[in-house]
Amino acid sequence: MKAAVLENNKFVIMDIPKPILDEYGKGAIIKVIGCGLCGSDIVKMRTGKAKNGSVLGHEVIGEIVEIDSNTMFQAGDRVALGHHVPCFNCQYCWGQSYSMCRHFKETNIIPGGFAEYIYVSEEHLQNTVFNVNFGLSDIEASFLEPLACCIRAVKRANIRDNTKTLIIGLGSVGILMGQAVKAFGNEVYGCDLISERVLFSENYGFTKSYTTTDTAKALGEMYNAAPNGFDVVFLTAGASAAVNLSLKAVRDGGTVVVFSSITGDNAFKNNDIYYRELNILGSYSPSPMDLEDSMQLLEKNRVKVNGISEIYSINDINNALKDTTSNKIMKAYIKL
Repeated sequence: MKAAVLENNKFVIMDIPKPILDEYGKGAIIKVIGCGLCGSDIVKMRTGKAKNGSVLGHEVIGEIVEIDSNTMFQAGDRVALGHHVPCFNCQYCWGQSYSMCRHFKETNIIPGGFAEYIYVSEEHLQNTVFNVNFGLSDIEASFLEPLACCIRAVKRANIRDNTKTLIIGLGSVGILMGQAVKAFGNEVYGCDLISERVLFSENYGFTKSYTTTDTAKALGEMYNAAPNGFDVVFLTAGASAAVNLSLKAVRDGGTVVVFSSITGDNAFKNNDIYYRELNILGSYSPSPMDLEDSMQLLEKNRVKVNGISEIYSINDINNALKDTTSNKIMKAYIKL
């Protein structure tokens, strides 16, 4: 089968063996319709976490073509999915830190979403695979997992009523995060260095967004909306300068949710946290319950994703990568 295989920080289109259901036991073979290119895929490539020979991609929409399962799924079902499954029976799961569960980290789809076919286990079918209704397009359904990641972050922030929230970084994840905050009934603001993204965000329910090329001016405008600073700040930009901006934008006693990795040594300082009684949280990946909530928000059109992605064929995936990293586009959807 055709797959985009990682070789020296580029994708090489080649034929690899198709997964065979009998070799894995219960589960299903899914024919991939399309798969979103996630920022975490790019981070894995740049940091060397993804090794040569890997097949990346996990924001999958596809059709079940073979199945051996005790679930209600059947061949012909159009499905979207999450790629990790917690055990539900360890200290991490008992504490609702599902993405820290060791079993969660060990489970995955095989090989990856940038391939014509993948295998999903019976555990996946029981917990992280969802039928897609006819009202959702393939591209809309591919947002199941990234939106669920944002829902997880919003839940961890424990946002109260009448909270003012700021999203720093208005790429695709920032747009999803803002809509997740809105879906939970809270006011959301945003900021980004790229003015086109600032304008774009206001099409998705943001009360106001700010261009941060002039940080002092942007902060002055933000303080007009939130004189004491924002109650909750979500850090969705993968830039070290965003850490300092989050500290200036959040109110004393407020919360900063870290939802991106950065390079360099810039970090939150002990005394900033101590004297201002700040809450610094990390949020990484969704639980099966967050995936379920994500599907409901997409189905009810409470989160809109049309206009975020650009479509590329699997043969054109390297151009998708280049256009994403150069900020020419916000997000790529790879069509198989």
